[in-house]
Amino acid sequence: IITTLGFENCALPCRSVYFQTEGDRRFVEFWLGLWSVLCAVSTLITVLTFATTPNRFQYPGQPIIYLSICYFFVSVGYIIRVALGHEAVACTSVPVADASAHLDAACTAVFLLTYFFGMAASVWWVVLTITWFLAAGMKWGNEAISKYTQIFHFISWVLPAIQTGTVLMFRAVDGDPVAGLCSVGATNDANLAFHVLLPLVVYTIIGTFFLFAGFVALCRIRRVIKFQVPIGVRTDRLEKLMIKLGIFGLLYTVPAVVVIACLSYELQQRSLWQLGVACSCQFKQSADLPSEQV
Repeated sequence: IITTLGFENCALPCRSVYFQTEGDRRFVEFWLGLWSVLCAVSTLITVLTFATTPNRFQYPGQPIIYLSICYFFVSVGYIIRVALGHEAVACTSVPVADASAHLDAACTAVFLLTYFFGMAASVWWVVLTITWFLAAGMKWGNEAISKYTQIFHFISWVLPAIQTGTVLMFRAVDGDPVAGLCSVGATNDANLAFHVLLPLVVYTIIGTFFLFAGFVALCRIRRVIKFQVPIGVRTDRLEKLMIKLGIFGLLYTVPAVVVIACLSYELQQRSLWQLGVACSCQFKQSADLPSEQV
């Protein structure tokens, strides 16, 4: 028996009814395709730049390359979704109870590309902030940080792999009726909270902590150097590094916080949305019941 929100014989439609007109659905396709292509092009340029001039990307900035690689593959997952279409990726004729156990090739590919590399990008962001902190706060050089390269790679690839394996083991993959992706938690609140929202919150908090600690360390160094101005010491390079660090930190942290806020809002409100969409009759009956009077 298919059950949604405790109601038997009630299932979510393949396509979300939040976008009922064809124009809205075309806009979703266009929006996904536009940003996917822009992301793929920009990250590919970064990766090709590193391939041609690898000496330009030394620690503490080298994790930016792996961030770009991760987001390139995430964008490829979205491009596959746009190319194949909503129904080919997110929809299935298999009963809902067995859908996660019978993932086809397109659904599996989109899920692996978007989830695994998305989480890997978050871990690489944490690694990037740690290396910045080691360079700015602990005054480590490129050679000292490079000694831990294998550890950085092990953590950044194995941890998302464990998360992905856990999702597959618990059959938590589902079709997103809005974006048309095979993702995690699109129809299940517990999966969204545990497999998506919680890791993002943890990674963002850790990364922001090390980013802030590194920025504070740079401010202290700048303050010390300012007292050496009569000796002829300049702070131009340090100030440029602080500006780059601040801009890149804002460009990542602000969107990450917005994503977390949106997911939190969806987690709180989605049950009401689903109740009104998937089981409108039950919802109307509940709404028509008289309230108790005190």
